[in-house]
Amino acid sequence: MKLRRTMLYVPGNNPNMVKDAHIYRSDSVMFDLEDSVSVNEKDSARFLIFQALRCIDYENTETVVRINGLNTPFGADDVEAMVRARPHVIRLPKTETAEDIRQVDSLISKVEKKAGIEEGSIKLFAAIENARGVVNAYQIALSSPRLVGIAFGAEDFVTNLNTQRSKEGLELFTARQEILMASRAAGLHAIDTVFADVNDDEGFRREVELIKSMGFDGKSVINPRQVSIVHEIYTPTFEQIHSARKILRAIEKAEREGSGVAAVDGRMIDKPIVERARRTLELAQLSGIYLDEIEEEESDAQ
Repeated sequence: MKLRRTMLYVPGNNPNMVKDAHIYRSDSVMFDLEDSVSVNEKDSARFLIFQALRCIDYENTETVVRINGLNTPFGADDVEAMVRARPHVIRLPKTETAEDIRQVDSLISKVEKKAGIEEGSIKLFAAIENARGVVNAYQIALSSPRLVGIAFGAEDFVTNLNTQRSKEGLELFTARQEILMASRAAGLHAIDTVFADVNDDEGFRREVELIKSMGFDGKSVINPRQVSIVHEIYTPTFEQIHSARKILRAIEKAEREGSGVAAVDGRMIDKPIVERARRTLELAQLSGIYLDEIEEEESDAQ
């Protein structure tokens, strides 16, 4: 299990933001060579990100680079430079078909071979941003062993649908479901779209709570102060951890006694509930919660 609760956008042409990208403690930082960089700055942004990845220690933060599509004059050069710079992940924008991913995968493999890099070490993320991509989401999810996740890009998506984003997000519901289902069926991470109004913390919080309840692993964010809100919502509460521990203790006791059935607080415990409890504790641990301290608190409470 890997945390991808937050993927922080960092414009590839902003040296100060590039240098300090990891200090905000997002799980991933995504250096953008695409939409946030003007045509006249594409080459300089590529050089900046290449040097940053080679020279800066981003500690435990996952590094992701959003390249330009291969159907642009910049995509192939982006792949050539970024594979040699060795980020953890390359993110392909505006993915519409499985073939889009296969083409990038093939080009990455060629550069890895030329550079003496272990083939397959650079992973891929697909960003789905229009109706065609949503319709093809499952084929995209199965397109490459490099693929570790799918991200949703809602701004281009609503434009493609001839509508606009609302606070309720009804226009995004079907696309979110399709992307989430495809990701889960293929064993990939699913990352939700950005929330553009950085001054609306309440609206942002509501949207994060929604996508967490749907099952998304995390959210792309465009402002560092959004990171802590996402992490707070995705971190299990004491009550959730306490409940998960009770469930696992009950099922372990039942198994020792030769039974596969247990009950907690009058509720029968079956396999899906046990799996969710284990995931809660794993998520808590990865989020930096020390479970042995909670165990001591539970003992003191008793």
